[in-house]
Formats: sequence, structure tokens, C-alpha cells
Amino acid sequence: MPTTPVYAFSRDAGNNRLILLLLGIGFAALIAAVVAVVVVQRQAERDAYWVEHTLDVEASLNRFVRHAERVETARRGMIIAPREQSFYQIADSAISQAEREMAQLNRLVADNPVQIRSVTGLSKAFEAYANRARTTAAEAKLGIVKVASLDADTATQSIRFIRSFSDRMLEREDRLLRIRNLDQDRTRNLLSAMLGLCGALIIGVSIAVILIIRRNIGEIDTKRRELHLLNQELESLVDARTSELQRANAEIQRFAYIVSHDLRSPLVNVMGFTAELDAARKAIADHLAKSEEALPENVRMAVDEDLPESIGFIRSSTQKMDRLINAILRLSREGRRTLSASQLDLAGLVQAIIDSLQHRIDETGTTIEIGQLPALESDRLALEQILSNLIENALKYLQPGRPGVIRIDGNVAHGRAHIHVRDNGRGIEQRDHERIFDLFRRSGTQDQPGEGIGLAHVRALAYRLGGLIEVSSEKGVGSTFTLSLPLKFQAGVADA
Repeated sequence: MPTTPVYAFSRDAGNNRLILLLLGIGFAALIAAVVAVVVVQRQAERDAYWVEHTLDVEASLNRFVRHAERVETARRGMIIAPREQSFYQIADSAISQAEREMAQLNRLVADNPVQIRSVTGLSKAFEAYANRARTTAAEAKLGIVKVASLDADTATQSIRFIRSFSDRMLEREDRLLRIRNLDQDRTRNLLSAMLGLCGALIIGVSIAVILIIRRNIGEIDTKRRELHLLNQELESLVDARTSELQRANAEIQRFAYIVSHDLRSPLVNVMGFTAELDAARKAIADHLAKSEEALPENVRMAVDEDLPESIGFIRSSTQKMDRLINAILRLSREGRRTLSASQLDLAGLVQAIIDSLQHRIDETGTTIEIGQLPALESDRLALEQILSNLIENALKYLQPGRPGVIRIDGNVAHGRAHIHVRDNGRGIEQRDHERIFDLFRRSGTQDQPGEGIGLAHVRALAYRLGGLIEVSSEKGVGSTFTLSLPLKFQAGVADA
């Protein structure tokens, strides 16, 4: 398939959509992994809690049994050696510790109805056993207990019952522990499986995205090389075209100069003969005025009215043509002048222009403001002519009945200097925003002297400086002329 711009664009758009889709899948997998980790982690914490809870129940139960056994041991010691006081102390301490463990067991098994009943029964059995142990201690102190009664003692049967009951409770807790350990293992395996799945999905998406990006980078490198070759060809074409334009421009300037010179010679002759005709008319009129003969009316009108009017028309037309030829010559000379760049103080340059127009400013009562202006390197004379023309036009086309305000300021944007000449004058109609820059074209009421050359000259100079001139205006409100120039003028580039 040929690589057309539309096809390349659609393919790039498809690749971008695929990358976004894969990235979305990857992010979704990552979010799912995080959610899974949180959920499973909480489940694992619950499982761990219940495993630990079961172990606490078993430990507490074992401690209870151990204390009950110590009571039984102390009770037997009191029967065998009733004078040994340590047995009484051990019995009291063991009974107290066993009762504390019994209270702990009651709290631990509060969630298990079966074990609650078991602990209740165990508590009653131990309470009876503890009372029997206390009775044994009292009898031993009185010396009325007999060793032969140990095997038939109900306390011995009670401790055996307590052991048996405790063993059954431990068996139930062991079953619970196995179940909870299995739950914990299942939760851990589920977490591992989910993390593995999400990890594999993320790795797969990452590999796919990397492959697509590598392919795109390869295509971009290929396009960059093609663009480099096209740029080289374009530069060659531009250089050739520029040379042709330079030759054509030089020929046009020479042609304008020659034509202006050739037109000027016959124009001088016409102006001279017009003066001769006017002098001859005056001589004829004087002679006829002295003659005593009556003149026909048509002769008198021809001498006194028709000839002066015709000669005046010829003179005004030749004078206008003379001004136009002079303007063409000036444009031609400016086009041949070599531009030279220098660092400019725009504020000082504008102030010098204002000083030269001070008389006109005072006559019109206009206020001129100078704002912040950028620093740049350019041709001083060309820039002075541009700004002088723009400021003179602002003074020339003020709005009658409104005090004139002109402001010159500027700024730097996108590597270029922008100079603004703003006024509150007559303004320019939208349709004339472009045509006012054409040679011999004017806009609005023609009540001011001019030939329509100034703004054409301004645009030509702006082009030579490598810049642009634009206008934004509203009829009856004012105008803003914006001159955009490079911060550093390059003669070879701009003149081309």
C-alpha cells in the first residue's frame, strides 16, 4: 500500500489508540492487583486473627489445666505432709491463677456458643474442685485427713473430669485451628494467583507497548531521514528560486529606474511647453484687451476661460505625475540601498521622530505616549522611515472633534520583536485593511494630501528587514499597526 499522508495519519491514529488501549488494560490490571492485595490482605489479617485467637484459647486452656494440676499436687502434699506450709501457699496461688485463666477463657470463647457451654461446665467443675481443695486444706491443718482416702477422694475424680473435659475442648480448638489454617492457606494462594495473573498481564501489556513504541520510533526515524532529504531538496529549490527572485527584483528595480527616467524627460518637456502656452495665452489676452475691435464671444471665452482651465488641468496632472515618478524613483533607490544592522535604541529613535513632528503635534493637540520597547538589531534608516510614516499617518488621520492619542510600545514574543503604533483616529474599514498597503491605493475620505505610496513603501521596507506589517482597526475607533521584526537582522536572509 502506498504511504500517503492520509494513510500514514490513520495508521498513526490506530497505533495511538492501540497504545492507549493497552495502557488502559495495564492500568486496570494494576488497579485490580492493588484492590486484590487490599481485599486479600484484609482477609489474611482476619484469618491470622482467628488462628491467633484459637492458639490463645488453647494456651489459656493449657495454663488452666496446669494450674488445676498444681492444685491437685498441693492438695495431695497437704494430705501426706500436713505440717508443710508451702503446700497451702501453692494451693492458694494455683487456685487464684486458675480462676483468672477461667475468666480469660470466658472472654476468648465468647464468639463460640459450643465452647461457651463447655467453659461454663468446666468452670462449675473447677469451682467444686477448688472448694474440695480448700476443705482438704482445713482438714489437714486440723489433722483429721487420712492418706488412705486419696484414691477414693471425690476431688481426685473431679481433677480427672477436668482433664478429660479440657482435652475435649482442646480437640475442638485443634479442629478449628486446622480449618482456619486451611482458610489462611487458601487466602495466601488466592493472593499469589491474583498477583501472578496481574503481573503476567502487566508484563504482557508492557511488552506489547514497547514493541509498538519501537516500531513507531523506527517509523519516525525513517520519516526523519526522508524529511531530511526533502529539506535538502527544498533548500536547493529555495536557493535557486531565491536567486531567480533576486535577479528579477534587480531587473524590476532597474526597469523602474529606467522607466522613471524615460518618463521624466518628456514630462519635463510637457511641463515646459505648458508654461510656454500659458505665457503665450497671457500675451494674446493682453493684446486682445488693448485692441479696439469687438471680439466674438467664443474667442473671448476661449482666451479668458477655456485656455486657462485646460492649461491648469495639464499643469496639475503633470505635477501629480511628477510626484508619482519621484516616488517610484525613491522606491527604486531604497530597494537598491544596502541595509546594515546596528543595535538600536528604539525609545530614542521614536523620540527623535516625535521631536521632528512637534509643530504638527502642537497644532493638533495630540498626546503621544512612548511605552516599553524591545531591543533589537536592524537597519536604523529603514526602521526610522517605517515608524516615521506610521506616526505621520496617525497624526494626519485623526478623528475630528476628538483629542488625538497616539501610543508607541512593543514586546518580544516567539523570538521576534513586535512594535505597535496605536491611535484613536478615524479607523479603517475592514475591507481596506489589506489594500491600503498596495501602491497608489488609499482608504476613506480623501481630504488629506498624499499619493497612496507611504504604506506600500512601509511594507516593502518591512519585507526587506525580514519582517511583516499588519493592521487591526475599527471605523471611528482607531487603528493599531503592528510591525514584526527579527530580534537580529541578517542582511543576506532578509534581502533575499
